[in-house]
Amino acid sequence: MYVVILAGGGGTRLWPLSRPETPKPFLPLLGDRSLLQRTVDRITGHPELPIDPDDICVVTDRRYAQLVRDQLPGIRILGEPSGRNTAAAIALAAIHLERPDDEVMIVLPADHLIEREDQFRGVLVAAASLAESAFDIESPLVTLGIRVTRPATEYGYLMPDIDAGATLHGLRAYPLRAFEEKPNQGRAQALLAEPGVAWNAGIFAWRRRAIVDALTRYTGLTTLLGSFASSEAGLAAAYDQLRPVSIDHAVMEGAASDRRVVMVGMDVGWDDLGSWTALLHAIGGLGTGSVIQPSEPAEAIGDDLIVERIDGRLVVTPGPRGILASSPLALLRGAASGRAAVEALIDRVTSWEDRS
Repeated sequence: MYVVILAGGGGTRLWPLSRPETPKPFLPLLGDRSLLQRTVDRITGHPELPIDPDDICVVTDRRYAQLVRDQLPGIRILGEPSGRNTAAAIALAAIHLERPDDEVMIVLPADHLIEREDQFRGVLVAAASLAESAFDIESPLVTLGIRVTRPATEYGYLMPDIDAGATLHGLRAYPLRAFEEKPNQGRAQALLAEPGVAWNAGIFAWRRRAIVDALTRYTGLTTLLGSFASSEAGLAAAYDQLRPVSIDHAVMEGAASDRRVVMVGMDVGWDDLGSWTALLHAIGGLGTGSVIQPSEPAEAIGDDLIVERIDGRLVVTPGPRGILASSPLALLRGAASGRAAVEALIDRVTSWEDRS
């Protein structure tokens, strides 16, 4: 078993904390360790999950390679010339990492929160077993789904064949019927009532040969990246020809239609920390948050907080105040009574920026 960690993205949903030059995975949002470091900590040094640092590769934009080296000395890095979404990143790892064809590859985002880490490791072990065979599918593509708890519009949904489900390796698993893109509010409310439906976490398990075969069948990525990516210049030329596309669109939707995908449900205290509201809850703060774009008028009231950069440094200021900013800032509604948690977050990020 080996692990590919995807560490990219500009993190614009968490401005002004996360910026193109310092994306979310590299920031110490939840403690002294960055989200990327926490992801590696979660899967190494635990006897129930046989993963060593040598079994890990981080795929990231080349401009972030030094950040990875600083935070994870000695870890293997695959540097992309530019971000082209998850299909290209996974294809690059599947083709260029020299691992046995039958070995299981786990794919993890670098920047997620997992509260119940022991349970999560157990899920990964079970998912790796399912990636060998399940539901009479030889070498299926396994995707991990999150139990739906609210009508969320920010996540894609996994639609299982609920009647064909079974408990395999201690987990409830299903053949997957379809992926559904991020829904509108009405559709999300309807999905909440459907049994077995799960949020798409972007966490996968598959044999190396299985994902290479799927990439070959549904995309041209294996030919392009395999033929032209033997050098940095060749890889850059290949990436210039790619359009950004997720692995869900590029491979998983077609594979699900062909009954090649298995979904495993899990409830491990997961969050993708994809918004200020999610981050506030994760750090023990209060309220809801949103990013206010430049020249977008807004009004902060007395129990609101504003997170912005003044002369390049992060600061927290309270309402009431009118807002018409020249750069993106965060407006945290109803967050004032939890200000200490927000200030501790800002102090952690500021200290990290000062050291970097």
